[in-house]
Amino acid sequence: MTKPLEERILYEDNHLIIVNKLCGELSQNDETGDESLADALRKYLKEKYNKPGNVYLGIPHRLDRPTSGVMVYARTEKALVRLNESFRTDDVHKTYWAIVDRLPPQESATLTHYIIRDSKANKSTAFTKEVKGSRKAVLKYRLLASSERYYLLEIELLTGRHHQIRAQLKAIGLHIKGDLKYGFPRSNPDGGICLHARRITFTHPVRKEPLAVTAPVPEDPLWSYFISCVEK
Repeated sequence: MTKPLEERILYEDNHLIIVNKLCGELSQNDETGDESLADALRKYLKEKYNKPGNVYLGIPHRLDRPTSGVMVYARTEKALVRLNESFRTDDVHKTYWAIVDRLPPQESATLTHYIIRDSKANKSTAFTKEVKGSRKAVLKYRLLASSERYYLLEIELLTGRHHQIRAQLKAIGLHIKGDLKYGFPRSNPDGGICLHARRITFTHPVRKEPLAVTAPVPEDPLWSYFISCVEK
C-alpha cells in the first residue's frame, strides 16, 4: 500500500521540504499533465498552514520518473537561489542505491565516461572516450550485498548528467532491475526501476549547518532483503 504524502516527508522547516519520492511520481510538471510531487506538496503546504493564494515551491533538482528517493524542494526564493548555487558548485553530495543483474567487474571502482544525450529518445549513451558533443560523467560505486540473482550497489555521483547512472552502468555490462530503456529484459510491477536516491547531504541554505537526509527504500521484498543484508 502506498504511503500517504505526510508519511513520506523526511525533513521540513520554513525554508525546505524534503520528501521520499515514489517510483512513477513526477518530481515536477511535464508534458504528460499528470499530477507531480511538486503539485501534491503545494496542496499539502496550503492546507497545513492555511495559506491563501498560490504556495511557493522551488525545484533545485529532479529525479527521473521511474526512480525513487530523496527530493529536495525550496519553500522560499532565498532558499532556492542558494540551493541552486549549492547544486552548481557540487556542495551537494548524492548517494544512490541500485539493484543490478550482474556482478560488477570490481567490488568498487570509479567510472569515467563521456555521455551523449538523445533528447528525442530521452536516452543517454556513455562512451569510454570523449566524442563530439559529449559531457564528462564520473561516479564511484561499491558492492554492498548480493542475492542469488541480483546485486546491490552504492553509487556516489561526482557529476550530474542525464540518466548518468543508468547509462554508465550499462556501459560496463550492468542493467538496473526493471530498466527496459537501458537493457533490462522485464519491467517491474510498479513500472519503476530499482534505482533509489538513498541519501543527500548539503549545507542548509539559510542556517548554514550541514544537513544529511536518508530515504527509506521502497516497500518491496527484494529491497527488504538487501536492507537486512546491509544492516547485519
